[in-house]
Amino acid sequence: MAKALIVYGSTTGNTETAASYVGAALNKKGWETVVKSAEDISAKGLAEGFDLVLFGCSTWGDEDIELQDDFVPLFDELDQAGLSGKKLAVFGCGDTSYTHFCGAVDAIEEKATGLGAVLVAGSLKIDGDPERDDVTAWAEEVAAHA
Repeated sequence: MAKALIVYGSTTGNTETAASYVGAALNKKGWETVVKSAEDISAKGLAEGFDLVLFGCSTWGDEDIELQDDFVPLFDELDQAGLSGKKLAVFGCGDTSYTHFCGAVDAIEEKATGLGAVLVAGSLKIDGDPERDDVTAWAEEVAAHA
């Protein structure tokens, strides 16, 4: 059975909710999933033993892109995660009224692909509260390409 790791950083709970929707959708597609908060995981070797890694992070800040606080230490040490050659997808929640809508998603994708991760689907950028059907459809696309 294929195994996926879903790591999220969430302050208001929206990205955590999206992570749970992603996990449920992947489970229905036959994936074994592990869902962890970024505050509960270390970057060192985090991708080991997983066929797919998904990162979820909310974005803060109007003038600059600010990653969710719990995700920042993981982002800073992402080079230790063992992402080279790993299949990857990224999602996040934000607010379209900000200049850098879901900019954390773009920053994570850029850094992870720079470390050799392979994107399997376009990112999911959620404006406000995540809609189960939208998140599930995206997760099914990820599963189909992973």
